[in-house]
Amino acid sequence: MKLRNAWMIRLAALAAASLVRGWLCTVRARARSLDGRVHPPDPAVERLIYAFWHESFLAPAKIRTPVKVLISQSADGELIAQICQHLGLGTIRGSSKRGGAQALLQLVRDGEGTHLAITPDGPRGPRRQVKTGVVLLASLSGLPVVPLGVGFTRAWRFSSWDRFALPYPFSTVVGVLGEPLVIPPDLDDAGIERERRRIEEAMLAATRAAEQWAEDLTAGRGDTQETVAFRLDAAGVCWKVASAPSGKVVAGAALPCQTTCTRKSA
Repeated sequence: MKLRNAWMIRLAALAAASLVRGWLCTVRARARSLDGRVHPPDPAVERLIYAFWHESFLAPAKIRTPVKVLISQSADGELIAQICQHLGLGTIRGSSKRGGAQALLQLVRDGEGTHLAITPDGPRGPRRQVKTGVVLLASLSGLPVVPLGVGFTRAWRFSSWDRFALPYPFSTVVGVLGEPLVIPPDLDDAGIERERRRIEEAMLAATRAAEQWAEDLTAGRGDTQETVAFRLDAAGVCWKVASAPSGKVVAGAALPCQTTCTRKSA
């Protein structure tokens, strides 16, 4: 049943956000950056566009980083937008089919001080196929695109077009962040298609790496040694920073809700 009444949408959004927040508190999160940097960087120093598949839409809510998310202008999008706002995520309304151009311009104009997030196969698919919106946004804004692949040790999969993933309580969500992709300005049609395919290939590669990592963790083959440190971001969120034994992989993940740290942490 689709909600159309404004008050019903508000009530449903508040209830859903409370449920999601409590649910995600039971889920562990880990991430690896392929270029050795800690994510997210301070947006006052460097701003990025994080691109991830629609099925992994809960990832920004778990990571809790300053970000604005592009949401469809549909009635369903209004519910999702209000849920995101309750979870502390900024939103901008628009899609590739409805209000897309205005939304892209608003993302560039109003996204100061935050990172941007986009699901380039949304809002209706096809699944895991990048559309041109992220290319145009990156080309117009000059912001690099970071491909984010997400894997789950255990998750329910919805029967929707994107096979939306809901992680089991007390499971682990892992993210693999690829190297930032700089998109040239003033692209012609051939250039847009070339960059679209480049982003899609990078996202698929990051997704394969994340799903393999989740599979390894499930089988007990995850990394066994880590050098762990902590930092607080500008929003006061405590982040775990870990280096793998090779010394070439850095992980940044928001700590579980019950975990605390102080500004004295290394």
